[in-house]
Amino acid sequence: MSEIKSNNKGFTVLELIMVTIIIGILVATAAPRFMGTVDRAESAVEDAVLDALLSNAESYAMETFMETGRKSYPYNPFLGATVDGYVGNCCEAQVSGDWSYKDGYIMHIRGDDSKWRWSYTSANIESGQADDRGAFGSRAAVSNVD
Repeated sequence: MSEIKSNNKGFTVLELIMVTIIIGILVATAAPRFMGTVDRAESAVEDAVLDALLSNAESYAMETFMETGRKSYPYNPFLGATVDGYVGNCCEAQVSGDWSYKDGYIMHIRGDDSKWRWSYTSANIESGQADDRGAFGSRAAVSNVD
């Protein structure tokens, strides 16, 4: 008597289709959340760099105050600061991760190649203060229209 062995080790086509659909649904719901997390992380890094630049500018102003009796903020907010990706004040940021300062604007290019900038001035004439007071503007997206 010969025995016929049943070989049921594989998956049916229906099972494979169902697994593919479930994975597709999970990816469709997780991807937007992930992208939002990346944006928030990049925004937090930018905030940390700007806080460091502000602290650096305040330190610079205090040093000039001790020397001259008047606060004076640096023309370039990166002066004396160490920021990874800073390309200098000669040119504008070009690639992901670059920071630059040109024509009164700090610019950063994020990982998704979007450009963000902040205004910076070393003197705030409108304040009416006796000392020159530097000021950082708020974050603004830069359009990619050339």
